[in-house]
Formats: sequence, C-alpha cells, structure tokens
Amino acid sequence: MHDDRSLVEARLKRVLDERIRPAVYPESVPLDVAVWHAPGEPVPVAEGLAAEPEPIAVGARWGAPWGTSWFRVTGTVPEAWAGKTVEALLDLGFDENMPGFQCEGLVYRPDGTPVKGLNPRNQWVRIGAPAEGGEEVRLHIEAASNPVILDYHPFVPTRLGDKETAGSAPQYTLTRMDLAVFDETVWQLVIDLEVLGELMAELPADAQRRWDVLRAVERALDAVDLQDVNGTAAAARAELTGVLAAPAVPSAHRISAVGHAHIDSAWLWPLRETVRKVARTTSNMTALLEDEPEFVFAMSQAQQWAWVRDHRPEVWARVKKAVAEGRFVPAGGMWVESDTNMPGSEAMARQFVHGKRFFLDEFGIENDEAWLPDTFGFAAGLPQIIKAAGSKYLLTQKISWSQTNKFPHHTFRWEGIDGTRIFTHFPPVDTYNCSMRGSELAHAERNFKDKGVARHSLAPTGWGDGGGGTTREMIAKAARVKNLEGSPTVVWEPPHAFFAKAEAEYPEPPVWVGELYLELHRATLTSQARTKQGNRRSEHLLREAELWAATAAVRTGFPYPYEELDRIWKTVLLHQFHDILPGSSIAWVHREARATYERVAAELTGIVEAAQRALAGEGEVPLVFNAAPHPRCGIPAGGAATPATEGQTTREDRPGGGHVLSNGHLRVEIDGRGLVVSVYDVEAARETLAPGQAANLLQLHPDFPNMWDAWDVDKFYRNTVTDLTEAGAVTAGEDGRSVRVARSFGSSTVTQVLSLAPGERRLVIDTEVDWHETEKFLKLAFPLDVHAERYASETQFGHFHRPTHTNTSWEAAKFEACNHRFVHLEEPGWGVAIVNDSTYGHDVTRTVRTDGDGGTTTTVRVSLLRAPRFPDPETDQGVHRFRHALVPGAGIGDAVREGWRINVPERHLTGAAEVAPLVTADHDAVVITAVKLADDGSGDVVVRFHEAHGGRARATLTTGFPLAAATVTDLLERPLAHAPAPAVDGDRIAVRLRPFELVTLRLRRG
Repeated sequence: MHDDRSLVEARLKRVLDERIRPAVYPESVPLDVAVWHAPGEPVPVAEGLAAEPEPIAVGARWGAPWGTSWFRVTGTVPEAWAGKTVEALLDLGFDENMPGFQCEGLVYRPDGTPVKGLNPRNQWVRIGAPAEGGEEVRLHIEAASNPVILDYHPFVPTRLGDKETAGSAPQYTLTRMDLAVFDETVWQLVIDLEVLGELMAELPADAQRRWDVLRAVERALDAVDLQDVNGTAAAARAELTGVLAAPAVPSAHRISAVGHAHIDSAWLWPLRETVRKVARTTSNMTALLEDEPEFVFAMSQAQQWAWVRDHRPEVWARVKKAVAEGRFVPAGGMWVESDTNMPGSEAMARQFVHGKRFFLDEFGIENDEAWLPDTFGFAAGLPQIIKAAGSKYLLTQKISWSQTNKFPHHTFRWEGIDGTRIFTHFPPVDTYNCSMRGSELAHAERNFKDKGVARHSLAPTGWGDGGGGTTREMIAKAARVKNLEGSPTVVWEPPHAFFAKAEAEYPEPPVWVGELYLELHRATLTSQARTKQGNRRSEHLLREAELWAATAAVRTGFPYPYEELDRIWKTVLLHQFHDILPGSSIAWVHREARATYERVAAELTGIVEAAQRALAGEGEVPLVFNAAPHPRCGIPAGGAATPATEGQTTREDRPGGGHVLSNGHLRVEIDGRGLVVSVYDVEAARETLAPGQAANLLQLHPDFPNMWDAWDVDKFYRNTVTDLTEAGAVTAGEDGRSVRVARSFGSSTVTQVLSLAPGERRLVIDTEVDWHETEKFLKLAFPLDVHAERYASETQFGHFHRPTHTNTSWEAAKFEACNHRFVHLEEPGWGVAIVNDSTYGHDVTRTVRTDGDGGTTTTVRVSLLRAPRFPDPETDQGVHRFRHALVPGAGIGDAVREGWRINVPERHLTGAAEVAPLVTADHDAVVITAVKLADDGSGDVVVRFHEAHGGRARATLTTGFPLAAATVTDLLERPLAHAPAPAVDGDRIAVRLRPFELVTLRLRRG
C-alpha cells in the first residue's frame, strides 16, 4: 500500500479547522450589548449591575489598562430554536493563545448570581434547551481589561505593569457577542478527531495501531458531507467507534489527572486582580463539577480560598458543597505557594501552620501533600518542616526547567538536612498546565524515568498562571483516553489518591539528598531588594512581637494580640509568594509590597514597644532588650538588662593612606581607596584576606540574560567586571571606631561606613547605594585566605553545605545560590563568616594564591542589586541600605550567633528592673526560634527550637514561670502521639537533639 499518511493527516487538519469546528455552532444571532466603564478600582457587584450602561457595538475598542467594564448583553432565543441547546458566545477580544494573560470576565445573572468565568479558552455560557422559542436572555459581564505584559515578543520593557504609568488607551476589541445553537454531536466529533489525530502523531510510523487509526479517520472524513456537517456528523462518529473502543495494553503508563488552575497570587497582575481571577476560576470549576461526574478539581493556597470566602460568598457556597462531596479538593496545606529558598525558618513553618489550619477550620480536612508546582527550587531544610506540619508528600514540576542537568528521577524520597525523607513526585508531563493533548500524554510516558519499577504519574490539568482551570474539552479528551490503545490510561482523582497508589507501588524509591536546586531563575535571590528587606525585617519583627508579648502576658497580664499577629503573619506569608518575594512581579505589586511592609513594621513595632514598656515598668534603670536567641554583652537571650562593656577601639592613620582600626581582637587596614586590605586575627595570629587581594570590593557586571530578565542571571555575566576602586573620599568617623567611604560609578553613588566595635570580632560594613543603573549587577567581594572545598549557607532550621569547586556540571550550575543570615567557610580550627541583614544571593569561587607559595583561596561575593527592565522597568532604582559583617576566626556557632545579632538589634528602654527571659536554653547549639502563646488561646507557652551546629546536643530548657507539663507537638501545636514526653524537673526540661532536629514544645503553666 502506498504511504499516504501525510495526505490524510493534512486533510484532517484542514477539514477540522475549516468545516467541522465552525459547525459546532451552526446558527447564531447577535446579542444587544451595552457597557459601563467603572471609574478607578473595581466596584461591588451590586453597583456594577445597577449602573446604567451605554450601547457598544462588536468591533469597538474597550478597556483601559487595569480597568473594569460592566457589559450587559440581552437577546431573545429565536422561535425556530425550540428544543435545541443554546449557548451565548461572549468574546471580549480574546487571543486564544493567551489564557490567563489578558482580559477576562465573570458572568452574572441579573440577580447577581455568578455563572462562570470567561477567558480565551472558555467563551461560552450555557443558556439551555428551551422547549419553546422566545426566551429572553440577560447576562452581565464584569470584564477586566488587564493588559498583556508578556507578549509574543517577550521581556520587552513596558510601562503597563502599573496603573500609575499604564495610560488609558483601550486595549481590546469586542469581537463576538452572539446567541448560538450548540451542536453537541459535531462537538463530540471534534473531540474524537482531535484525540485520534494527536494519538497518531505520537505512534511509530510503522505501528499497526497508527495505521488502524489513520484508516478510521479517513473513513470518518469520507462520511462527512462538507456541505452538511451537522447532518452527517453522527455517521462520521460511527466510523471511529472501533478505534476508540480498543483498550490500552496492560503495561500502559497510568496517569492520575487532577483538575488544576495554577493561579499566581500576584505576578503580571496585582493582588486585587488575583482575588477576581480566583472567583472566575472557582465559578467555572464548580459549574464543571456539576456537569461532569468523574471530574475532580484541586486548588492550593489557603489565601486564595479565603479570598473566595471573603469576597464572593455565593461562589463560596458552591465551593463548600463541592468540597463536602470530595470533588473540590484543598491541596498543599500552605498559605500560598511560596518561595522556599528565602523564607526564614519560622516563616516557612507558618506557611504550613496557617494553610493547614484554614482547611481544618473550614472543612475539617487535613491534606498530606505540599503542592508547589511552580516554585523556583527547594531549600534543604524543607523536608522536616513538611513532616513537622503533619504532611508526608511533595509535588513540584519546576525542576524540569533546569537548563544544565536533567534530574534523574520522577518519583523519589527527598532527604533534608536533618535526615527527614519526604516522598516526592515530579510529574513527567513537564507542565502544570496539562490540556490532555496527545503529545503531552505521550511525553509523560516516554519521559518517565522510573519505568520498570513504577508506572504512575500525575498530570495537573487545566489552564493556569493566570487561572482558568480545566475545560470541558479536556474532560472529554480524558474520557476517551481513559482506556485507549496506544495511550497512557487516564483517571481523574485527587492528589492523595495518586500519592497513595504511587507510594504503594514504589515503597523504596531512590533518595536525593540536599537541596533541589533549580538551574534557572537564580537572579530571583536578588531582584527587588526592598521587597526582600521588607520580608526579612518583618520575619524578625514578628518573632520579637511574639516573644515580648508572650513574656509580658505571662508576667504582667498584658493582652496577647492574637488577632493582630494572625493577620500580620498572613500578610507576610502572602508576600512570600513565589513571584513576589523573588522580585519577578510587575511594578504595581512591588510598589504595594513596600507600602505593606512599612505598615507591618509600624504595627509590629507598636506591639513590641507596648509589651516592653509593660515588662520594664516605671523607673530610670537603663535596660537593653535582647530578642536574639543568644546572650550578648551580659544581656540574656530573650531578656533585658544593663549592658556590660569591654575594651576599646583605636584608630590610626595607615602609612601610604587610609586608616587602621584595632580593638585587641582584630586589626583592620583600610587603604586610601576605601578597600579593606588586611583583617588580622590577633588571637589566631593569621591574616583573613587572600594575599594581594582587597575585601569590601564592589564589583559591577553587565547583566542582560537571554530571557526572563528579573528571574535570570546567565553565567556569562562574569566575563566582564568593573572593580569599583576609585573612592571619592575616605574619612575617619567621629566615634573613633569607624571609617566612611564614598564613591560614585555610572549614574550611582555609594557610601559605606566600616566599623569595629570594642570587644567584637566582626567588621561591620553599612552600605548605602543610590542606584540608577540599568541591566547591571552589583556584588560585594570578600577574597579570603581560607582553603575550603565546601562552605555552609544558612537555611531553614540549620545550614547546608555546597562545594566551592566545579568538578561536575551539577556543581558548575550552582554559580548563584541562596543563604539566609550567613555563609561560613573554614579550615580545621579556624573559619570565617559573612553575615547579612537582608541579602540572599551570593557566589563562592576558589583560586590559587598569587604569592607563589601555592594553595587555594576562597572568594565570597554577596549580591546586592540588579537592574532588570522586565517586568518592572524601574526595578530597584533609588536608595538602598545594607548591613554586612565579616567575622574572622568564626566557627559555625559564631556564624549562627552573629547572623542573629545583625538581624535582631538591641532595643533601649528605661525601667524599674531587669527582665528575665521566659524560656532559656543552656546549650549554644540549641537555638530558640519562637516563643509565643498557643494559638488556641489557652495561655500555654509554645517554644520552638532546633539544633543549629549540625551535631548532637543535650540541653536544659529553663522556664521563667511555674511549669505544670511539657508536651512535644507538631507545628500546629497538636501533641505528637509517638514522641516521648520530655523529662521535666520543676522548671527545667531536659532535651536531646540530633543534628538540625526541630522540636516544638507546648508548656502548660502551673
């Protein structure tokens, strides 16, 4: 037989596009349309419905950027359509290739009841099948004219990302507003042919199945009368019955489809628009669930559920009903799908506390999985947090985006820094927006790396990013491939059902140890510095507010601000979403974030000051409050006392220019350029800096990645560097312990104050940059005379080691990485820490000494600022302030302590007497991260702590109040059934911790 595959396949494409798809709606009549453009921000539904609209015609332009227009569409069903299925086709000017990225709408009935959402892949509204013609139709559309930020030519700088700069030019053309007859037989034929055509394309050219399908498709096309598609569609479908009924082979890959609509809580739209996106999507999904009995939809991010509850009560009622039926499934158990690299220990824990508690309170449901399909890599401290929250699974897809190395597993156990292992799945479909195309299903089967030992994978199915969710077309396709020869099998089921099956069939999968590093989007550790500073400072202020409020509540009866702290935590957690904290959202999002963080800081500072005043009492004793988990200057951790002072710092002129600071511990030379050329550790009798190199060196690189401007820094940025060595002025500080350095570069200026306090082993560097560069990357370099094959970066509840070399492609790919408060590197017996108050990105490299005696040195560079132009063309322009400290002679315990110290400064007050801590630990490695009152209002004290040095620790916790009982709990403060009760002796609790172990204790007061 001649090979006519191409001929038949080309025929299929044209006939589908030009004859069969148009015949789905064989008859139509126009609707009458009127519109009212809301001034300013969106208005309540009642106001939009009551507004008096003006007529508008199809073809007219509408929609200023970020505007809201209320369309009223009216019409009459023709008498001749009696008994036929009628739908409204409402096209606001959609580009079907951009679901979730442009204008959208929510359709209402005249009484304000939401019907469903409109988006480029979902433009229909079912009117019904009237027994008689003449039915009046009246619908209202709340249409959002969100501008297209990420266009066909992506990453082009645009001012559309903020309503303050976007202008008012209409964005869209009203395209179609019709009533139409819906021919379900033709629609089903379209699905039949799409499924079979897509299946054919994935089968081997010499496979019998491919030819069977080809001939059946050919017979179906022969059966279609192109002049009467509607009259012959049933006959065409009959020709396909046999090939659609052929069952899958027993060894077929098995896909669990989960209805899904990944909705970024903010990204190329502001938070307020996400509130409406969620309402549109949940309206669609609840309607679809009513029509499709096998369909199951899962939605993560408790914040988004709360938005529906608080802003769309009618939709919420439908959601609650579907949840009760087990078909609308809470997923993930986190407040938002957050970044996991940068959030601090407590914040990462609270993502699960607030997320899981919401689902428990609202539905009595506790899910087992962390659901993070789009997060940009995963910190090595996350597994034990997941476990401590009572969960045991993780799903993500994003690691498939890595540019350099292909991850070797799709199902595995992920081991974190403390040894906790979490059963983890990467969907091999390689998308969180699966649409049930044959190419996607075939890719999932071919790509699955665990063949031979497992055959289950998951496919999050539905349009996402900007929402939209699953469509009726996707469900129809899934029904045909439920058991179809040549295809993986597909069944709709919730995430927990998939994980139960996957774990049962693969109980001993391979283990991956350490972070799940995404070899992409590395610049998200630096972009939008003010957002990152706001997050870091909010985290520490929340810790302070809880600590001092709890202490004051126990000691003085101070009213513990439960509701305020709950609300503020949720605000901070929301802003840790994986496009806000990473700095990859539009200007509007980050402008609002800065204002939010200012309000949070003011409110938390007020709580702290009120609690401390209650504790201090009235008096003239000078008190210093220390909220850090380590004593300092004679002040206990979590207490207040009069500080002790020791020693002094001297300053002298340096021969050849510059200054020398010395305090008996360190001798620091700063040359006439403002660079640190020597940091001599007096006690260890050794130099900290690499021979011939200077620290405090600002370096400027060009920064124009190949794509994803705010997200990416490509390795070639290092090919060109400018050392900023020309100082405008280097002057001694009036305090006798500091040196001020001023310099300029490009259109920017920088001022630094380098200070060495009496008795301290750290050189503090305060940097203020007035930044006006574009597409540049600013680093702060510290070349160290330390031979280190690995270094430590702080992560949640511990630290993680990375190599300093690039032996393999896996190591070379980590050319920009994340740390929290410190990085630390050492030789046996002597190390160096670099601590910071608000930066995350850094790089570490090694080189051979330049003084001729061989050996290696190690350079740590802190990432300060970037200047990408997409999606925010003014990213980080303006004044920024950073604080770093170089700590020579530091062990890992010193790094931990100094990291806390630079982030939690002392607070000064006068009062009646010293304030004793509420809870103390007698072991330096046992770090208390939270002291608070229990969330249930019982008055119990909750203390969370972990082993921070990477070793084992036996410690005693002592309470500053009568202790009745101590209980080990999970993060949600519920007793752990299998945890042994800690030994309690009066007000003392004996604890034993393994490396990096996290413990939460609930303490009942006597």
